[in-house]
Amino acid sequence: MEEKVIFEKVLEILKPYVREAEDLKTATEETDILNDLKVNSSRLVDIILAIEDEFDIEVSDDEADEVQTIGDTVSLITGKI
Repeated sequence: MEEKVIFEKVLEILKPYVREAEDLKTATEETDILNDLKVNSSRLVDIILAIEDEFDIEVSDDEADEVQTIGDTVSLITGKI
């Protein structure tokens, strides 16, 4: 699967959790999920579960703790599929 396709799927997964959906329109791989998109940190578990379901992968707690940006998320996924 191409990274661009994964990137778009990650944006769709994040959509219900961001404070301002408009922020996703300008999101890049460098966009910080918590700070730039203002995702509540308590919702990260839901996002990780959605990623696991969408891509049929498993993400450990340690791996989840390393994810800060959309690019980190895409890299994590591409490393597992």
